[in-house]
Amino acid sequence: MDLHVFKKRILPVQGRLFRLAQLFLRNREEAEDTLQDVLLRLWTNRQQLDSYHSVEALAVQMTRNICLDKLKAHVRQKTTDDTDLPGVQAEDASPYQQLELSDSVRLMHRLIDDLPEQQRFILHLRDVEEYSFDEIEQVTGLSINNIRVILSRARQRLRDRYIKTNDYEAGY
Repeated sequence: MDLHVFKKRILPVQGRLFRLAQLFLRNREEAEDTLQDVLLRLWTNRQQLDSYHSVEALAVQMTRNICLDKLKAHVRQKTTDDTDLPGVQAEDASPYQQLELSDSVRLMHRLIDDLPEQQRFILHLRDVEEYSFDEIEQVTGLSINNIRVILSRARQRLRDRYIKTNDYEAGY
């Protein structure tokens, strides 16, 4: 694989890889370092990349593994940057609405962080990166039915905990 083919096949997915790394690490600098590490490893092994069915799936798996290694290597400090989220600084919203939205975003981040790793990973691939079920199957090695079940359970768990936390069931 030469430089032109590498740029054509690998560089278009670097945004997805970065967002995935940021999901796991919650730190922009570490996510950037992880992305550079993945790209370097892919470039170093570019001669073997043609033997893989999906280089994108390989890159996602590499990103995930490097992130998990980094998380195991040190205790991370959870930081969330809500200013990058659309709508949090909405000009039309009142200060009360902005505060409420910001609180909801923080709550969702916390609830997503509390999901089991597999549910969080599949939820991110499907709902954030908008991967198809076939693409998720390639990345994870799980069957499509299993992916659907995991995704459904993750969404249900988020929904239940969000409602419980906000006391909507109690009618307050």
